[in-house]
Amino acid sequence: MLVHAHSGLRWVALLLLIFAIYNAFSGVRSGSYSKKDKMVTLFTMVMFHIQLVLGLALYFTSANVLIKNSHRMEHLVGMILAILIVTLGYSLAKRIDDPIKKHKKTLIYFTIGLFLVLIFIPWPFRIASAHWF
Repeated sequence: MLVHAHSGLRWVALLLLIFAIYNAFSGVRSGSYSKKDKMVTLFTMVMFHIQLVLGLALYFTSANVLIKNSHRMEHLVGMILAILIVTLGYSLAKRIDDPIKKHKKTLIYFTIGLFLVLIFIPWPFRIASAHWF
């Protein structure tokens, strides 16, 4: 069950991250920051933390994951790094009063997080034992 939850929610997390980046880019252009903007970034960060908890639960309990090969360790370390970057971006942006600077901070950190996520997802074309779902 954990495998399916973690695998399915990765798409939600990825789409939320892409939407949050688009939202931040739009916010830089509009110059305003609303409650919707705050909720988008917050939900994105929360979804990434849910993924982290599910992933760690899998890492320490699943029989398939107990065989810790280099791909799984690479995924674990890379995703923790991506989650740290997204969380840092959210936290730093939250403290800024200027709406444009707030969106720019979110845009920069979330985009870096997206690149890390895309690099460290165990894509089926990259790793033979990986699956789309």
